[in-house]
Amino acid sequence: MDLSPALILITWVTGIAAGGALVSWWRVVGPGYLWLVGAVVAVIGGLSAAAGAGTIAWAGVVVALVGAVGARSRNVATPAFALSAGLFTASVWEADPVVVVLLITGTLFLGGISTEMLLGHWFLVDPTLPRWSLVTLDAIAAIGLALEVGVVITSGSLAMSGEDAVYSAVYVALAVFCAVLMLGVWGSLREPRYSGVMAATGLSYLAVLVAFGVVTVGRSLVAGSI
Repeated sequence: MDLSPALILITWVTGIAAGGALVSWWRVVGPGYLWLVGAVVAVIGGLSAAAGAGTIAWAGVVVALVGAVGARSRNVATPAFALSAGLFTASVWEADPVVVVLLITGTLFLGGISTEMLLGHWFLVDPTLPRWSLVTLDAIAAIGLALEVGVVITSGSLAMSGEDAVYSAVYVALAVFCAVLMLGVWGSLREPRYSGVMAATGLSYLAVLVAFGVVTVGRSLVAGSI
């Protein structure tokens, strides 16, 4: 497994693009949100391409921008963002099954919580938007986290002694902290008042930052064991 900045960035941008496709399909928010998603995907996707993901990643950026331009039509935006996610994945594709699984789990994990954080800002503007979309995205991220941890454990990458034990302890601590933050997001969304969404959005900021630590340290452990 070749751990590189491009791999981490591609995992993140794939999740955001896929999240954009899902939100577009739900039709829970106006085109402004998808314009934001297109801009975010363009920036992160461009950095990924420059970091080594190459021409296919640039194609993913272009297709995502097409989805943003056509944001007023679900028939344009949804398939465009979905195709963009597929192109990003193809840009770092390897035959190694562990890499493939981690791409999927990372997409669910980082994509779910990042999309929840971005969409949460629209709820701060329009509190009447349905909260089930935020709850669903938080659940998707939680499933991704559980699968991520499962892959690291089953690959035998966690060490109980030696120098790697420190990294293993950090990984476990980050994973637990991220899980607590996600539970906090879910609990905040159960609060019917406007402050509930504000709290959930703030917690999701922290969860995104911690999620990067989980993904990076976890892949470092796996890369060192195969």
